[in-house]
Amino acid sequence: MSLQDDVMVAIKTAMKAKDQTALAALRAVKAEILLAQTSTGSKEQISEEEEIKILSKMVKQRKDSAAIFLEQDRKDLALPEIDQAEIISQFLPEALSEEEIEKVIVMTIDQIGAEGMKDMGKVMGMVSKQLSGQADGKTISMIVKAKLS
Repeated sequence: MSLQDDVMVAIKTAMKAKDQTALAALRAVKAEILLAQTSTGSKEQISEEEEIKILSKMVKQRKDSAAIFLEQDRKDLALPEIDQAEIISQFLPEALSEEEIEKVIVMTIDQIGAEGMKDMGKVMGMVSKQLSGQADGKTISMIVKAKLS
């Protein structure tokens, strides 16, 4: 079953449960997927990698918005954003722990023979592509900096 089908099933479930927060999040996911499909001019399916990228971006946007709302002491606006981020992240692959991310980074550094911060871009590119949707870019960057310095 494709992501689009999973989202449609979840929308129906949210409608029956009258869960407005879930419904808003799922409709946003559906809209982003449709935009991605029609941006090429055809109604072809987008790849799983693209779907993961879209969902990751949506989760990050909502978490960033929630952080801004919390800085401004607006919990009433932050809570729906956090809830929507959790709902959307259910469709993402299981996130890796920092230890697992570190193993992949060390393996990549050894594989390309990276030495120092000048090779950070190469390492980041390879690791980000390999762990797309499973690890946050900020976490990857932090670990790569620690290993290369």
